[in-house]
Amino acid sequence: MASITLHNVTKCYGSGRNANPVIHGVSAEILDGEFVVIVGPSGCGKSTLLRMVAGLEEITSGEISIGARVVNELEPSERDIAMVFQNYALYPHMSVFDNMAYGLKIAKVPPAEIKARVDKAARILEIGPFLQRKPRELSGGQRQRVAMGRAIVRQPQVFLFDEPLSNLDAKLRAQTRLEIQKLHRELGITSLFVTHDQVEAMTLAQRMMVMNAGVMEQFGTPDEVYNRPATTFVASFMGSPPMNLLKNAPGAPADTLVGVRPEHLDITPTGWALQVEAVEMLGAERLTYGRWLHGAADELVIVRSDAAIPSATPGSTLYVTPRPGSMHHFDARTGQRIEAQP
Repeated sequence: MASITLHNVTKCYGSGRNANPVIHGVSAEILDGEFVVIVGPSGCGKSTLLRMVAGLEEITSGEISIGARVVNELEPSERDIAMVFQNYALYPHMSVFDNMAYGLKIAKVPPAEIKARVDKAARILEIGPFLQRKPRELSGGQRQRVAMGRAIVRQPQVFLFDEPLSNLDAKLRAQTRLEIQKLHRELGITSLFVTHDQVEAMTLAQRMMVMNAGVMEQFGTPDEVYNRPATTFVASFMGSPPMNLLKNAPGAPADTLVGVRPEHLDITPTGWALQVEAVEMLGAERLTYGRWLHGAADELVIVRSDAAIPSATPGSTLYVTPRPGSMHHFDARTGQRIEAQP
């Protein structure tokens, strides 16, 4: 196992006036054995950053180290990494066993050791009964486990996952997330995992990098990112529905956005007055959408509440009060966090 260090890593396509910068000076330290998720919207540079760690993309400037080695000039095969992609990339004419063993055979690993490694990976991933099947005989989730097994048998220092669950349905995604958590607990190998899905990020990460337009907006634990977002982008991206970012909240200082999550607005007899616009039932909870009753009618406020609380109706007035300690202030111009408010 090994740590991963990114020092002021940049990436540009093209050069001179035609240069298109896509990664802007990312620096981070991923600890030995840590599971870090890179999360952000499509086009934010997360996969590009992962591919630079893998050696599949050249870096424009900066330095990437795996363990004690600077790997800028090393080929992917020399970096001691294993990568799992969103497409399984299995050989259709080979059995599951042969797919998992292929890289070891090319490396001339003794057959007895190959069998031991494949059997161990198959036990961890619960695919032992499928070792003699062809990929076409497997479900999508089983194929993804085979792809992960192929990475495990390599016994690398680092696992790199590039949106490996994107092709699975919701139920399989949830199941495979649990398998990846179990895998990391058992093997403890340093892992970088790319996703655009905030649920995957929050449930898998020990720490996460939130990327936006090639910039790392925040690097922290899921709790830190959710409860103390560093920027308005992080506040709005992490959380569904997103944090309310309000320029017209009562008592908001000038040039400041007040942030409060929908679940931190309690329905009360008095407080912030909203005219209800719509109500969504989500089983055990309810989302109520309202606008300021007096002025600033263009600003939407979302309230998340228990479904057991009587529902407001569109057109009615709803009063809400932020919970103590739940409000955040951001600079309206830069989007940077100012401070959490008591």
